[in-house]
Amino acid sequence: MRAYLRSARIAPKKASVIAQMVRGLPVPEALDSLEHTHKKGARMILALLKSAVANASHNSKQRMEELVIRSIVVNQGQGYRRGVSMARGRMRPMRKFLSHIEIVLGVADSDGETSRKTKSGAKASQKTKKTVKGVASPSSSK
Repeated sequence: MRAYLRSARIAPKKASVIAQMVRGLPVPEALDSLEHTHKKGARMILALLKSAVANASHNSKQRMEELVIRSIVVNQGQGYRRGVSMARGRMRPMRKFLSHIEIVLGVADSDGETSRKTKSGAKASQKTKKTVKGVASPSSSK
């Protein structure tokens, strides 16, 4: 259950800010959040998310309320090469980048979590590290 947007005329940095905002959210929350965000990238990702939901409901017979955004990938596409005129007949080069955006949807478990591991699981394992106290460093023994 995925949808692609190729060669969208938006810089990848600008699109990835919006993608980070909705990554991992349930689809109804993501749709509501994108509809109330006044950015060009939000309009593009909203249309792409609606396409992915339509693909999931038509092809896999999934309900929108059960879907979760599993991943959003924003990659850099080719760049238009433009120029801005400068003094003495010179030209300053400019690159206007395009973006490739991919959305992958998944079905939420009964707890509302996706079937893959979440980022919070990785943070929990980092908290279990213990520090050793009372051990003298080699430089302090002299």
